[in-house]
Amino acid sequence: MHLEEMLKFNEEFVSGKQYQQYETDSIPNKRMVVFTCMESRLVELLPKALNIQNGDVKMLKNAGAIIRKPFDSIMKGILIAVFELQAEEVVVIGHHDCGMSHVDPDALVQKMEDKGIKKETLTDLQHAGINYFDEFHGFDTVEESVMQSVSIIRNHPLLPKHVKVHGLVIDPHTGKVDVVTKDQD
Repeated sequence: MHLEEMLKFNEEFVSGKQYQQYETDSIPNKRMVVFTCMESRLVELLPKALNIQNGDVKMLKNAGAIIRKPFDSIMKGILIAVFELQAEEVVVIGHHDCGMSHVDPDALVQKMEDKGIKKETLTDLQHAGINYFDEFHGFDTVEESVMQSVSIIRNHPLLPKHVKVHGLVIDPHTGKVDVVTKDQD
């Protein structure tokens, strides 16, 4: 089991004091929040491609680096980073070849049913106001998706005007980063 292997490694990591090389405080050195996709190819690539070291940024992730609602948990994390942790910049980083660009909400619901989620549960959630299309639809282009998330952040009524919000796209094969939108200084 993978969890058991991870826990055993952790015991050795702590007993060998390997954590000492990562010690830092909670204030991001670069005064920045990076919001990106949960894509596994980016776990090490993105920080290396942008020279992000431990302690440099607050890193937030979700499927597709998508914000659709101005008061979702990602936006809450951004606001906490700005008001409590001295962040002054937010960078939204989408990536090419993102799985969210291919998500079909109807097929996803079918997969849920195939994995044992009862149709009644799905129906009850729909009656409670959960719209599967709104919650799970993907996007046509990563650039448009990044711009949508940047726009929600930039126009948020609780975001101070001095906080800069940028949008980037990274290639998960090469690490090359392209600017979609850059806030002016």
